[in-house]
Amino acid sequence: MEEIVQIQLPPEEVANDAYIRSQLERKIGRNNFSFFWKKRSIDARKRNILINATFTILPEGKQPEKKIFFQAQALGSQTVHIIGAGPAGLFAALRCLELGIKPIVWERGKDVRARRRDLADINKKQVVNPESNYCFGEGGAGTYSDGKLYTRSKKRGDVEKSLGIFVQFGAEADIQIDAHPHIGTNKLPKIIVAMREEIIKQGGEVLFDTKLTDLRIEKGRIEEIQKNDTEWEKVDQVILATGHSARDIFELLHARKVLLYPKPFALGVRVEHRQEYIDKMQYHGRVNDEFLPPASYSLVTQVEDKGVFSFCMCPGGIIAPCATENGEVVTNGWSPSKRNNPYSNSGIVVAISPEDFDNPEDPFVCLDFQKKVEKACWEAAGKSQKVPAQCLKDFVDGKVSKSFPRSSYQPGIVSVDLNKVLPDLVAKRLKKAFLDFDKKMKGFVTNDAVLHAPESRTSSPVQIPRERETFQHPQLTNLYPCAEGAGYAGGIISAAIDGMNCVDAIQSKISGELG
Repeated sequence: MEEIVQIQLPPEEVANDAYIRSQLERKIGRNNFSFFWKKRSIDARKRNILINATFTILPEGKQPEKKIFFQAQALGSQTVHIIGAGPAGLFAALRCLELGIKPIVWERGKDVRARRRDLADINKKQVVNPESNYCFGEGGAGTYSDGKLYTRSKKRGDVEKSLGIFVQFGAEADIQIDAHPHIGTNKLPKIIVAMREEIIKQGGEVLFDTKLTDLRIEKGRIEEIQKNDTEWEKVDQVILATGHSARDIFELLHARKVLLYPKPFALGVRVEHRQEYIDKMQYHGRVNDEFLPPASYSLVTQVEDKGVFSFCMCPGGIIAPCATENGEVVTNGWSPSKRNNPYSNSGIVVAISPEDFDNPEDPFVCLDFQKKVEKACWEAAGKSQKVPAQCLKDFVDGKVSKSFPRSSYQPGIVSVDLNKVLPDLVAKRLKKAFLDFDKKMKGFVTNDAVLHAPESRTSSPVQIPRERETFQHPQLTNLYPCAEGAGYAGGIISAAIDGMNCVDAIQSKISGELG
């Protein structure tokens, strides 16, 4: 008989099976059992830091049932074109194979290995390839910007299956245990390659340097799609999983009179502290503790009826250049699997809504604001991939920083007054929010922390609508807007789940038509 038992452990005893067994014996009152980790998280609210540990208890000698999370079946005659090879597109393709549907994946960018050269060019030459960068290419934005797998989207679908598929393709099994699972940018590319190879092995197609450039619409459905401004291809069903930065896709849909809506998003800066500084604040003075992972934080406040919050916090991380075109700058953060970089960074962003502007019905009103800020920051830093920067306390005090402690942002930083570069809508709220955050984490506001601007690609500023039950666009019966680019996900796992959900909706439609 399986039991689930929760206990708390000192961090130094987490790897001590004998100690864990003794605590479990005391908890359940017997000693003839086997135990297996189920979940773990850190409780650092008090000076005596503990690990919340959940175990599966089984009869002695019994092993938990090994689950197979992905298993392909023979393909039938049905096909689905999947536009985008990020987590939504790849998991949609894998789900197609489970259901006997042939996936045909179009990816505008390069394969995961070839992308590295273009990322190096951004950092070293400050040149952006608009088709291959941190956002575009195999694996999507998450591949080279962290690989965090934490999600609150439990109601959207099967989180356990999503994590299990990652493990099946090479991720560490610990991601199924940790409260905030994380693969790491150094390990995720191999997993993405393994997924792609399996898709092809099972009869699917994955096409790189293949960009969706036009649609042919007839009688409320997409009949053909165009690749690279040349070839046309007939389609049955289309999953649009192009990510939050594929602005040309929004423009294409709008030109073809496909319904779009403006969507709230968030914009601000990325702040970088020394990791030991965050550890000291979060772990009550404990730093360089071999039994504790690099500390993270989650901050939120309200300023003038708008939320200001931390976003994509990266312990032991690096700030990366994530522009998708020349003539703009964008920041994001990532961490290696060990999170052992000396710096810690997080987006601190202000909620932006269409109602903040004079034309809230314009589907591009938030996108235009995003573009305007990215261009202004590009100009302020000298029209390169350097970004405007300011020490955190100097920003709060309205002073231009004369020097900086350091920055992990490789293209470089330029000292500016971000109060003058960022719109008042953002800058004034950030200033008040930082003062509030300093009350919650004493010492957060310091000139040893550096602001990098902008953090602007938090989510899509445009929504591609779809019906709640069918997942279809309300105007096009075979178009399935999917994941972050359409406004229905906010990270790797929620995007993966949405990709699988779109395929399930397609299967229901196909089954109904055949029935």
